[in-house]
Amino acid sequence: MSHVVALIPAHNEAATIEEVVIGARAHVDRVIVVDDGSEDATASLIEDQAELLRQPENGGKAAALWAGMQHALATGADAVVTLDADGQHDTAEIPALVTAWRDTPERLILGARLKGREHTPPLRLFGNRMADFWIAWASGQPLKDSQSGFRLYPAALLRRLELRHHRGRGFVFESEALIVAERLGFPVRVIPVRCIYPENHRPSHYRPTADTLRIIAMVAGHLLRRGMRPLGLLRSRGLLR
Repeated sequence: MSHVVALIPAHNEAATIEEVVIGARAHVDRVIVVDDGSEDATASLIEDQAELLRQPENGGKAAALWAGMQHALATGADAVVTLDADGQHDTAEIPALVTAWRDTPERLILGARLKGREHTPPLRLFGNRMADFWIAWASGQPLKDSQSGFRLYPAALLRRLELRHHRGRGFVFESEALIVAERLGFPVRVIPVRCIYPENHRPSHYRPTADTLRIIAMVAGHLLRRGMRPLGLLRSRGLLR
């Protein structure tokens, strides 16, 4: 039997964290919450309901994900489902990601927020589509919603994944994971999921201009190191297999 763990990075998510943890627990073997230097009641609300890793200060999402991934591997996880703590991801859709992984174990499973995407704020949607184009090119595969944090990482991939995860990496970490995973033999499989905006939803930490530019800079580095990968561009547009 496979051992599936949910990993939730959280920074000041007291309004939603308990509901997310309870929802995730119904579909996985364990839930790990990385409290990323929260100043509210995030940690105390779920300390009896999940494995709690506490970062003494806010180190950013990349560092929180990395810490949680390493802990999951060290404690026997076969797969790690990552999801945000703000309630945007429907925990009831975790089984769809797990099923996809069991069918295609050498894939990184990406829960793409395609159901109800028309409700996505226009500026965020523009930033996401720009990022999709560049990351798809660099990874040589068609992609949708590359900025979704709702994913399943096979442990076999995580054991080989080496990414910078300091504070400045933020959303770059998850974008680069798609590129490096493909290079390691774990291409992306896209699973459509719902796009949820709860009433008590906080503003996104994603900054459409600054973070998109950081992602493009990271992607440009990968492309330049690989001679701009022209075949990758064709594959990303579905023009070549």
